[in-house]
Amino acid sequence: MAGLPLSFAEPMLLLGLLSLPVLWWVLRVMPPRPRRLEFPPTRLLFDIAPREETPARTPWWLTALRLMAAALVILAAAGPVWNPQTGLAAATRAPLVILLDDGWSAASSWDIRIKAADELVAKADNDRRGVALIPLSEPARDITMMTGGTARVTLRQFVPKPYSIERVETLPAIERFLKATGDCEIAWLSDGVDTGRGQEFVEGLTKTIADRSLTIFEGGTPAPLALAGAENAAANMAVKVLRRDGGAVAGVVRALDQKGSPIGEARYAFAPQLRETEAAFDLPVELRNDIARLEIAGERSAGAVQLLDKRWWRRAIGIVSGATSDTAQPLLASTFYLTRALAPFADVRLGDRGAPQQVITQFLDQKLPMIVLADVGTLSPEIRERISGWIAQGGVLVRFAGPHLAQADDDLVPVKLRHGGRSLGGSLTWEKPQHLAAFTAEGPFSGLGVPKDVTVTRQVLAEPDSVLATKTWATLEDGTPLVTGEHRGKGIVSLFHVSADMRWSDLPMSGTFVEMLRRIVDMSGYTSRPGAGVAGEATAEMVAPLHTLDGFGAFGPPPSTAKPLQADFRDRATPDHPPGFYGPADGPLAVNTLAAADRIAPIDTSPLRGQRASYSNAEPRDLRGMLLSGSLALFLIDATIVALLGVGIASLLRRRTAAAALAFVLIAPGILATSRQARAENDDFAIKATSQTRLAYVVTGNADVDSIVQAGMAGLTLFLAQRTALETGDPVGVDPAHDELAFFPLIYWPVVPGAAKPPQDAINRIDAYMKQGGTVLFDTRDAIEAAPGDGGAAQTPAMLALRNILSSLEVPELEPVPREHVLTKTFYLLRDFPGRFVSGQTWVEVLPRGEEEEDASRPARGGDGVSPIIITSNDFAGAWAIRPDGQPMLPLTPGEPRQREFAFRSGVNVVMYTLTGNYKADLVHAPALIERLGQ
Repeated sequence: MAGLPLSFAEPMLLLGLLSLPVLWWVLRVMPPRPRRLEFPPTRLLFDIAPREETPARTPWWLTALRLMAAALVILAAAGPVWNPQTGLAAATRAPLVILLDDGWSAASSWDIRIKAADELVAKADNDRRGVALIPLSEPARDITMMTGGTARVTLRQFVPKPYSIERVETLPAIERFLKATGDCEIAWLSDGVDTGRGQEFVEGLTKTIADRSLTIFEGGTPAPLALAGAENAAANMAVKVLRRDGGAVAGVVRALDQKGSPIGEARYAFAPQLRETEAAFDLPVELRNDIARLEIAGERSAGAVQLLDKRWWRRAIGIVSGATSDTAQPLLASTFYLTRALAPFADVRLGDRGAPQQVITQFLDQKLPMIVLADVGTLSPEIRERISGWIAQGGVLVRFAGPHLAQADDDLVPVKLRHGGRSLGGSLTWEKPQHLAAFTAEGPFSGLGVPKDVTVTRQVLAEPDSVLATKTWATLEDGTPLVTGEHRGKGIVSLFHVSADMRWSDLPMSGTFVEMLRRIVDMSGYTSRPGAGVAGEATAEMVAPLHTLDGFGAFGPPPSTAKPLQADFRDRATPDHPPGFYGPADGPLAVNTLAAADRIAPIDTSPLRGQRASYSNAEPRDLRGMLLSGSLALFLIDATIVALLGVGIASLLRRRTAAAALAFVLIAPGILATSRQARAENDDFAIKATSQTRLAYVVTGNADVDSIVQAGMAGLTLFLAQRTALETGDPVGVDPAHDELAFFPLIYWPVVPGAAKPPQDAINRIDAYMKQGGTVLFDTRDAIEAAPGDGGAAQTPAMLALRNILSSLEVPELEPVPREHVLTKTFYLLRDFPGRFVSGQTWVEVLPRGEEEEDASRPARGGDGVSPIIITSNDFAGAWAIRPDGQPMLPLTPGEPRQREFAFRSGVNVVMYTLTGNYKADLVHAPALIERLGQ
């Protein structure tokens, strides 16, 4: 039905509703059933006088009741379905071809898209039609026709890609397949986002499919959000938040450090008509420089993540001028243009007081990563030695020419210089000012535009030698060097062969000057791995992927298709270079899904002729049973009313005692049946729990938490079956206040912040369970929310809720799991117990030490040494949770390599610990035990 998620299996039967007016007329004409009365002969004498009477009719409200019952029967016969399955353009026997958008923009609603595709495949399978699946991210993939069953298995193997897909590149393969297949039915499951060349794809697809049937799925899902263009400015760190559609939307961007710990949050809000806004973090520079990841809260996609490396650090840069203070006026000073060019991306420290050598000494003492010398001439041997050592350790020295440098003679320049320089009208003259030549593709300034209006009237010349070309970063049109540089140790020395003011060139007034300095500043974060074009001990280096993002924005090991890239890579992610961190862990290079200039927009599918459908996340619901039940209830009400009218109300009241007795007779079996049913349910629960070893978890009543925990316990159960000899049954959700807990060796309790304290009944049951040998694993799931410093983890809302629960329990003394604890070696050898997070601690009952227990060296204790309580904040269930397709449900923080594997191993150790006790401790004490036996 238009406007409602409702459809009918047999819509023609709705024509039966047209008969209701006729039924109304028939029911009004037919009189009600006559009442039966005892014959009163005397009473007849009072009615001798004739009188006119109106025939009795059925009351209108009773007629309406009967019509309503009839209408419900007709509606039920038509087969109504609420939230019907997605349908195609028309009924056909032709094969089904599904085009699937599987880029990052489809990740946030991936389950809904896979569900829609699965419904289409299931329907085609029922009709015994072939199915072809075409992910639009894989132009080289072979397109084959398969059966419905095979297609459903293949569909569950698809995952969203963490980069923007190029749909256009799949058109040739689609065209070849359609020509070979002939007639078919096509469904395009679109994400509605155009990240580039979308219109070209739509036009190409229009020609390719010709007159074949087409259904386009779009809408019905939240619009994806993305981050791009993070900038660490002077006042704050800002990042662009992008979206596809309009409307008023607000949210939060979170900042995390390299370990996944939170640093801060920033709110964003979209104006109704805008598709771009900004989130700004007002934090100190030191904290901003620690940010390694920005992410949109609640958005699960690689596009909603912005990774940051040292290039986003706001570095402190010292500027030293060789000009004297009485001649350096504000607008004529050699530092004026430098300060304004560096200010947008660096903290500039201007040495405007004291001699240049004194200022340089101050900057070296402050360990600044980069120092700029503007026309600084001769330096003392001591200063030159200190600067050389600073460069060797990773410092970046940038020098600008001028009259003082032209006459100086030191080795703190990348090339040997001629004295005197070159100028218009000099001994080495130009006929006209020189323009800049194009930047080479191998140099650090590759990709920058060359301004046509920038000219050079004077420069210092480099002595030609065999390595001059390798040290040249930029040249003039006549081939003479404009910027040179080389690598020394871990640092860089660079020289601009013109002055930093307008006397020798108007380069400082151009935007290109700003970008050139930005590139050099960026290189200061990678001085151990210089970019292309930096001559010296090292050359351009390739860095291998460290860990990469999947389509959902979670870190994981790099895929086998990921390739190394250059250390100065600045482009967006590609299939060969997925987003993530590349290079060494102490100084990785960040590659993001979107580049700073990228924007997203809705894709226009209007040129395509076909049916439009929308995604639906709701399950189909057959309404026939509900309508028939309602109709039956109305008929029963009608029968009751007719009976009441037939016997009379007064007669009914006189029989109230009999009615009460009858009601008791009718209700009593129901009460007894309910009691028997409750006992049967308890018996079923006990049989289910004892027939096979099962893990249990506490049902919190929070639907989101319970669904994740259920999936997590199921994931751990599957991992146990795959890696151990233990085959546990499906996990069971329990209510401590009502369910018997003695059947379960381990109960996982996710703590929900702000939840009400369990009733005393539940507390008593948990206390008895723990004293009888059971173990409860409390998980506050808030490791990343803990404030830094001692005691920060104890002040989180979830930890306060846990304290509220434990306040009524007899809890033993606890300690972080020691290195020698049996829990670290019950199955796997572990040092710590990561979950979805890694920064939280795991607590167990304190082990006896020294003389605390009479035989402390004996490994076995009461309860076989198993701690009745385990507390963690690392969100075990979140790491264990898997979706039906076998993929992780939640991303990890910080997403270290094999973090999820070690989270599962932690779960295995906990289960084995609760099942087997501390038998592993015997191995530790084996020498002592053998020695005792020998005695």
